[in-house]
Amino acid sequence: MLKQFVLIYMPQYYSCFMAAPCRQTLGVWKHVATLRNPRMFRRCWRKSWHPGRLYTGSVPSSPDCEMPVQEEKPFHTPVMVKEVLQFLNIKPGQIVLDLTFGAGGHSKAILQSVPGVTVVAADRDPTAFRMAQQLAEEYQGKVKPVLGRFSELNNLLPALGLGPGTVDAALLDAGCSSMQMDSAERGFSLSKDGPLDMRMDGDRYPDMPCAADVVNALDQQALASVLAAYGEERHTRKIAAAIAQARSVYPIGRTLQLASIVAGAFPASALYARRDRLQRPSHVATKTFQALRIFVNDELNELHAGLRVAQTLLRPKGRLCVLTFHSLEDRLTKRFLRGEDLAAPPRRSLRQHARARPAGQEEEFEEEEEGDEGGNSVHWVSLKKVIKPSEEEVQENPRARSAKLRTAVRQ
Repeated sequence: MLKQFVLIYMPQYYSCFMAAPCRQTLGVWKHVATLRNPRMFRRCWRKSWHPGRLYTGSVPSSPDCEMPVQEEKPFHTPVMVKEVLQFLNIKPGQIVLDLTFGAGGHSKAILQSVPGVTVVAADRDPTAFRMAQQLAEEYQGKVKPVLGRFSELNNLLPALGLGPGTVDAALLDAGCSSMQMDSAERGFSLSKDGPLDMRMDGDRYPDMPCAADVVNALDQQALASVLAAYGEERHTRKIAAAIAQARSVYPIGRTLQLASIVAGAFPASALYARRDRLQRPSHVATKTFQALRIFVNDELNELHAGLRVAQTLLRPKGRLCVLTFHSLEDRLTKRFLRGEDLAAPPRRSLRQHARARPAGQEEEFEEEEEGDEGGNSVHWVSLKKVIKPSEEEVQENPRARSAKLRTAVRQ
C-alpha cells in the first residue's frame, strides 16, 4: 500500500523507494511525513497523478502542477550567433579558438560563413570532444579537436602549433550546455530524474567528487556556504538543514530526490513562487543545482584560466567574445577585461559607497563609472557595452534569456 501511494502521489520519491531495502524505505517515508504542509503537497500531486498513470521521471513546471506539454526542440541552439560572428570579424585563412565547443553550434556557423578558416575546438566534456571529431571528419583539415579543461590547455595546445600570439579570434561560451542539461543521466537538470552527477568531465576523472558526494559529505555549515557563494541563494540555512536531515535517513543520489528535499524545506505555496527573467515559474531548487554544478566543476576558477589562455594566445588586435549566463560569470569576465586583480574585492560604485557609508559621514574615494561599461586595461579594449539577446531570440530559445555577451580586442 505504501509503495502504491508513493508511486501515485509522491512520484519524486519513487526511485529512492525502489532502490532502498524495506527498513530504509520506512525511513524515507518517515522523512516524507516531516515535510511542511504535507496535506497540501499531496493535494497538489493529486491534480496530475492518478492510479494507472505511469511515472516518467519529470517534475511539473507550473504552479498548479499541471504536466507541461512536451514540444520537440532542436538538439542544440547556439546563443547570439549573429552577434558573435559580427564582433569576432573573422577573415578567410584565420585561426579561431573555440574554448567551449559544446554541440558545435558556433563552430559550425564560423565554418559555414568564413571560407578557409581553421577552428580549434576545445572542450572538457568527452561527448563534446567526440562531436568535434565528427565535425573534423566533415571539414577535413579545418577542425582540430582538443579534450581538456581550460587549466590544461597551456599544455595541450602547443602540440597543435599554437603558441603566444598565434590565434586571431577566440570564443568562450561559459556555463552548462543544452546538451548536458537535456541528458538525464548527466544529472544537471532538476526536471529529469537521473544520478546526481553534474561532472562536466564525465568519467575522465573517476576520483573526482560528483554532486552526490558533495551533498552527502559536506557538513551543514559548509553546504550552506556553497549555496550562498555559488548559487546566491538567500535561504541557505533552511535548505542545508533539510538536506542534512534527509541524508541522515537515506543517502541522496538522484536529481529529483534532491529537488524534492529542497522543495520540502519551503511551504507548498512557495514551490514555484520564484520567477525567471521571462516571468515564468522557477523551481525553488534551481539555485541549489546551479551552486552544486559550479562547485563540482570549479567553474569560476576554470573560467579565469580560460580567459588567461585567450589573453596569451591572441595576437595583437585579435578579438575575444565571452558568453556568460549568470552574474558570477559575467562579473568575473567584466573584472578580467578591466584588468582588475580578481583576488581583491571588487570595486564599488558611487551608489554602493553611498549605501555603505554611515549617515553624516563623508568619505573620499575614487569615482567609478556605473553601468555595464567593460572598461579597458593594458591588455584589452572593450568593443561595446554588454550585449543581450533580442526579444525574438529569447522567445525562440528561452535558455538565452540570461545570456550576456562581452567583446574585447587584445592590445
